[in-house]
Amino acid sequence: MEIKEILSKVDHTLLSQSATWEEIKAICDDGIKYETASVCIPASFVKQAKEYVGDKLKICTVIGFPNGYSTTKTKCFETSDAVANGADEIDMVINIGWVKEDRFDLVLEEIRQIKAACNGKLLKVIIETCLLTGEEKIKMCKVVSESGAEYIKTSTGFSKAGATKEDVKLMAENVAPHLKIKAAGGIANIQDAEDFINLGASRLGTSRIVKIVKG
Repeated sequence: MEIKEILSKVDHTLLSQSATWEEIKAICDDGIKYETASVCIPASFVKQAKEYVGDKLKICTVIGFPNGYSTTKTKCFETSDAVANGADEIDMVINIGWVKEDRFDLVLEEIRQIKAACNGKLLKVIIETCLLTGEEKIKMCKVVSESGAEYIKTSTGFSKAGATKEDVKLMAENVAPHLKIKAAGGIANIQDAEDFINLGASRLGTSRIVKIVKG
């Protein structure tokens, strides 16, 4: 697989708590130079980043991140605010406690409300696979398939594990045909990236691939 094709699927990510504007600006420059799908950055930098890149690069941000247990109203406000500030794509974290309580109706309704708050922008739903059982992952594939979101995403990268090849394969086997998959967390090298794409991932959340290409 050509490296350019891999880069075109990368959400070039910087979500560390200590991220500065200089660091965000640098990953925006890299995103433009290497033609990544987007940069994924904290919401507080979205307006500044969008003004900096204009139409040269998609800006992605995270909602309810990383724990997912904010109220639905709070997540919807975060989403509306991010979109107003120029976000092109939204990556939200589900309420994992509701999954554990078998309240998939609440999870579905929350995703639908956040999708409405996206005002037409792309929505990716982070289900934090490392905290779910196999049965819960399959149920979430069905919930996200029905929700109106465009993507299901494995992980925040802030919990006890990131994407696994087994999880991406399971998602590919259980999502509706229209729903795309984003693998994120722990994608360490070009081979990993290629493997995830071949298993069905259309997007990769990672900071390492661009660093490897630059290196």
